[in-house]
Amino acid sequence: MTAPPAAPADPSTGPTTSSAAGRRGGGGTGAAPVDWEVAARVATRLVRPGPPVDRAALTGLVADLRAAADAAVGHVATATRMVPAAGGPVSRVLVVDRADWARANTEMLASLTADLPVAPGERPPGRGTRLAGGVQVGGVLAALSGRVLGQFDPFSARDAGPGTAAVPGRLLLVAPNVLHVERVLRVDPGDFRLWVALHEQTHALQFAAAPWLAAHLRTRMASIVAGMTTDDDDGRSLLTGAVRVARGTDGGLTALLPADARRVVDEVGAVMALLEGHADVTMDAVGRRVVPSVRQIRARFERRRAGSRGLTAVVLRRALGLDLKLAQYRDGARFVRRVRHAVGTEGLNAVWAGPGNLPSAPEIADPRQWVRRVHG
Repeated sequence: MTAPPAAPADPSTGPTTSSAAGRRGGGGTGAAPVDWEVAARVATRLVRPGPPVDRAALTGLVADLRAAADAAVGHVATATRMVPAAGGPVSRVLVVDRADWARANTEMLASLTADLPVAPGERPPGRGTRLAGGVQVGGVLAALSGRVLGQFDPFSARDAGPGTAAVPGRLLLVAPNVLHVERVLRVDPGDFRLWVALHEQTHALQFAAAPWLAAHLRTRMASIVAGMTTDDDDGRSLLTGAVRVARGTDGGLTALLPADARRVVDEVGAVMALLEGHADVTMDAVGRRVVPSVRQIRARFERRRAGSRGLTAVVLRRALGLDLKLAQYRDGARFVRRVRHAVGTEGLNAVWAGPGNLPSAPEIADPRQWVRRVHG
């Protein structure tokens, strides 16, 4: 059954258009293997509509999400005992629909690949390669656009005005998806909207408290993307790899990467486990005083997450390694809880002091190693 269309969450607050992605690495030259303008157009065309909602309810949803995002800032700061390094706001909040979310991600990915170098003696990806990449990425973003409740983008800082510091990033709350999930779970809408905002504002504070972190991740993510480039103008390596992944004959997109890039993936994976686990712990740590039905929400949300076994979910998990993503939440949350138990919240916060204090993959698995290394 085709779902009735929903009005856009709030077009005036959404990200810039896909033409911005083109200016930062879309259809032009360079080593980026994806035409980001094509990716944005494909994603926008393929995005499925959100749940039905009338204009009055939509207006209330957008207002509630903005209010929840504002309220979450103080609760996160109290629970984590973290403060922004530069003071000021930790993010700018955008309430978006699915298409805006997909476009925002093409912009973010374009910014990550804008400066990819062409290796000596190699040709930049040809037009066919970049078109094929754009179609593939657009399709993936369209599929994911109905599954993401919120996202913090640390790579899109914006100047806040003369004499003020740039806002570190943008926080996207995907209104139709929040509405859909709260209906499916049958949870209190106000509590659920705040609960989601707590997770994303934790990410915002992580990057605001550790201003070096965005550049650290940007460098490593760019090298991962560089590992996916190809010197085949027909894009045969990229397309053949994608087919193998879709058929389940490979272990996810990381199987397409060379060994050096896979090592970087492991490093980034450990950082992402920390970030996601820390946010998951924090969104529950605020407790029932702030989110009265938090235990009910968590229990129902976890059952839904574990029970996602439809065909689309299976394909996405296989192709994108989403099972690994779910493991990151679990492993990262266990790391955070065990470190806090061992050295307290302030001891855990040493992880944000610099790149050398970030946990490795073995330390995520065994938090005692990190405690011994950092705290002696």
